[in-house]
Amino acid sequence: QVQLVESGGGLVQAGGSLRLSCATSGRTFSSYGMGWFRQGPGKEREFVAAIGRIGGTTYYADSVKGRFTISRDNAKNTLYLQMNSLKPEDTAVYYCATSRTARAAYDLDEFGYWGQGTQVTVSS
Repeated sequence: QVQLVESGGGLVQAGGSLRLSCATSGRTFSSYGMGWFRQGPGKEREFVAAIGRIGGTTYYADSVKGRFTISRDNAKNTLYLQMNSLKPEDTAVYYCATSRTARAAYDLDEFGYWGQGTQVTVSS
């Protein structure tokens, strides 16, 4: 059974930082691309960042480029999202997901397994 468990969310002031983690099990973590998505209040789920299976390729949404960094530790089966210079518009539930392939992907349909999400709230 594949499980993804996010952690690290919370309340932070604008300009602050948070680091999200996604612990995975039930699948060979190093064989698959991974991604982060988010869903803000009243909005659809949107792509944030993605990484290939060995971490050599990364993609970012324009809205987070230069502020967020996605990384992975294949030895720990864990995905990370370092979020700096946070803005109120970053407020959302953040989800990690595992791709159906080894490559980095940004289309929601390319991801087969999802975590339960972690809330990030940025106050102004």
